Amino acid sequence: MAADLQAKYSKLAQEYSKLRAQNQVLKKGVVDEQANSALLKDQLKQRDQSLRKVEQEMDSLSFRNQQLAKRVELLQEELVTSEAKSKKGKSKGDSPSQQGLQTQSVFDEDLQKKIQENERLHIQFYEAGEQHRHQEGQMRARLEELESQSAQHQAVVDGLNARYTEAVERLQTDKARMETKSQTLEHESKECRMRAEECQQQLRRCQAELSRQLKQSSSVIQEKVPFNDTKLSDFNSLNVPAHNRRHQLKARDLAGQALAFVQDLVAALLNFHSYTEQRVHIYPRDSSIEPISPLNQKFSQYLHENAAYVRPLEDGLLQLQQSITEDTVTVLETVGKLKLFADHFSAYSHFLQKILPYQLKSLEEECNAPFCTAALTAKNRELQCDVTCITTQFDKLSNYINLLALPSVRQDALPQTSMSAVFTQLAACLHSLQDAVKEMSKHYSQKASLEGELSNVTEKLRTTTECLLGSLVSLTNCTSKIATFFSNNLDFFTSSPGYGPRGGPTTLDPLQAESMLANKKKAASYLHAIQKPRPQSVPYKEALANRRVLTSSTESREGLTQQVHQSQEKIARLEQEKEHWLLEAQLGKVRLEKESQRIGELEAQLAAAARGAPVSVAPATAVPPADASAYDQDNAEAAPKCPGTEPTTSTSLVGMLSTTFSAENVGDEDSREQLIKDHYMARVGELTSQLQVSDSKAVHFHAECRALAKRLALAEKSREALSEEVKVANQNVTRLQDDLTTTKRSYEDQLSMMSDHLCSMNETLSRQREEIDTLKLGSKANAKKNKGR
Repeated sequence: MAADLQAKYSKLAQEYSKLRAQNQVLKKGVVDEQANSALLKDQLKQRDQSLRKVEQEMDSLSFRNQQLAKRVELLQEELVTSEAKSKKGKSKGDSPSQQGLQTQSVFDEDLQKKIQENERLHIQFYEAGEQHRHQEGQMRARLEELESQSAQHQAVVDGLNARYTEAVERLQTDKARMETKSQTLEHESKECRMRAEECQQQLRRCQAELSRQLKQSSSVIQEKVPFNDTKLSDFNSLNVPAHNRRHQLKARDLAGQALAFVQDLVAALLNFHSYTEQRVHIYPRDSSIEPISPLNQKFSQYLHENAAYVRPLEDGLLQLQQSITEDTVTVLETVGKLKLFADHFSAYSHFLQKILPYQLKSLEEECNAPFCTAALTAKNRELQCDVTCITTQFDKLSNYINLLALPSVRQDALPQTSMSAVFTQLAACLHSLQDAVKEMSKHYSQKASLEGELSNVTEKLRTTTECLLGSLVSLTNCTSKIATFFSNNLDFFTSSPGYGPRGGPTTLDPLQAESMLANKKKAASYLHAIQKPRPQSVPYKEALANRRVLTSSTESREGLTQQVHQSQEKIARLEQEKEHWLLEAQLGKVRLEKESQRIGELEAQLAAAARGAPVSVAPATAVPPADASAYDQDNAEAAPKCPGTEPTTSTSLVGMLSTTFSAENVGDEDSREQLIKDHYMARVGELTSQLQVSDSKAVHFHAECRALAKRLALAEKSREALSEEVKVANQNVTRLQDDLTTTKRSYEDQLSMMSDHLCSMNETLSRQREEIDTLKLGSKANAKKNKGR
């Protein structure tokens, strides 16, 4: 990881150096362009100066031209005067006229030269102005182009500077992050090394402990065990296997799930057969109008007996599920209730085979009906194929279930190696049954849609067909759930339960199962007998104090709970009263308006009576003046007896409303209904707005949940990446530890070799010293002998 980071950082540094070199080149180009721009500006200034000089020369030439023009005018005037004088002095002779002619010719030549020179100067001035304007335009265009190029270069330089600044900042940030990450990884590697050292120490301790236990166990086995009975299959078959409690709990759980699925399947089959029987009585002939065919009568009679074959399936599996407990052994050899379920399933399979010809003939009779179309005939043919396929699949299921139930009757009926194949084929058969039922449901729904287009289809037939389709959908769901359940738990069904003696076959004899359960009960009773009750760990005073606190808290909680219930009831009662008084107020308002209207009418009648106008009174309310008091008295006596004047109480979701109906407010019922309708519409609108707010909140929460799920997925990915990095670090640590161990071992070997070599050198040195001492002693002795001589 560190090498990758270093390579990435070096690559970024190389890119940065390249971009920096490019930046220098661009800066140099910008400086050159700026120098060229300054040079062009200087040239433009020089051209402006030359233009000003030319303008000054033009001004001087124009001044000179004006002077010459004035001189020409003077000369012309002198010529005119001279001509006048020549006319006057003709008589004096030819010599003055000739002299005047000569002078005039000189002036004419001088004037012609001046005119030509003026024309030439005008042409030169015009050409110089045109050339100056052309050069000025070129220079301005060049200047604008250079300015635009300079602006572009400056923008490029600014962009590159910003880009390089961002790149430098990003690189610095990455560098800081990488340094932090490297420090974290170094810290983690140190921790991993420490943990590895601790694990190695623990491994050494465990190895030492295991070697000690192995030696102890080996010595005990050699001393205490006379022979190993697991080596011989005859002796090993006498051993009692261990009890697998986890397998029992898993088997009981799966049996409970299978029972729930089979209950749903039984309900779906009962509905399917019952609705099929109802349809036979309705279609193609209605039994209430005309008798049905003998074939359909027999078919209906057989279908009526479906409960006697379908109900035992649920009962048999229920007994099987009840027989699987924690204190039993669940294998194919010991599950005796599976045979009962297999018999019930075989009976139902025979029932399907018995009704199959009648069902096919019944569909054939529907095809022969006069109102049956070609599309309906094709769907009936498809349904015949579906019914045959379903019957075949149930027959296959019955065969496989009977195969699985054989070991409980005879132990060697089904080999152990064939059980996994039987379970696999059973799972495949369940999936085939699901596909067949699904196809039948699809074809029946298409047939129902085609029958709905016929004109002679009754409502009773439509209802029965819809119910039949519902039962088929339920049957499809049940078969799908059963097939998925069996496929998901196929590994558990095909795996060995682990029962059997150690080192021996995995099959279990029922006698061995009974012995195993008896030993389990003895062991449980023994453990229960040796367990001693634990002494009371809480002191008496502390327990009393805790009890007082608990009692007070319980009482306070009960009191608060009671107060909350009372408050809720009071709030509900007040809401009902509020709704009641709102309705009463609206009704009173309507009554007030009607009373005001009636008073206005009475005042109008009274005014008309005062004026003596005839008054029109309704016959029901017209009472003669003489008998008014008697009428009032009769009404007062009859009022308590009239049921319409008694107060009535109406109770609804809004609350209780007490109203007293009389002859005057009988007409208020319409307005009261309108008010109640308006009130309920307002409440519906309020509830709709609340529902919309709730939906928006739910959408917001859903979006938040999706965002959190994405964040969780990202966190999981980062966690996986970090875990991979930790694994790599652990591998590196392991490799380094191996290298360290190898190096340490080599150093130890070298040290041992050096120590051996040093020992040998010391021995050689001591031997040489001894030889030197011996030679010295010999030389001394020889010297003494020579002196003595």
